[in-house]
Amino acid sequence: MKKKLLNTTIALGLGVTCTLAILQPSYAATPEVQIQIHQGRFIPSEFEIPANTKVKLVIINQDDTPEEFESYDLNREVLIKANSQASFYIGPLSPGRFHFEGEFSPMTAQGVVIVK
Repeated sequence: MKKKLLNTTIALGLGVTCTLAILQPSYAATPEVQIQIHQGRFIPSEFEIPANTKVKLVIINQDDTPEEFESYDLNREVLIKANSQASFYIGPLSPGRFHFEGEFSPMTAQGVVIVK
């Protein structure tokens, strides 16, 4: 009797585990792009991302002064403190070119996201 009860318990446990595995959605990893701020410039200043995909941008400020990632095209304005980093998401976007700049260094901190 104990063996039959143990087999039933194991079978039920496996059934629940299999059901949970089937019901749990699978998520693809969100693409991530890292951009550095160094001497008032974005590095890289141009990069490509896939169309219709949400992308995580990680901005690493290596300078001793803050910078603000600003883009009217991407509808983003994010302050990155000195010697720190910030991250945020853009997209999904249609194909095109989306400009961004550093508000505190607009002459040197220029960039473009190319969506293909």
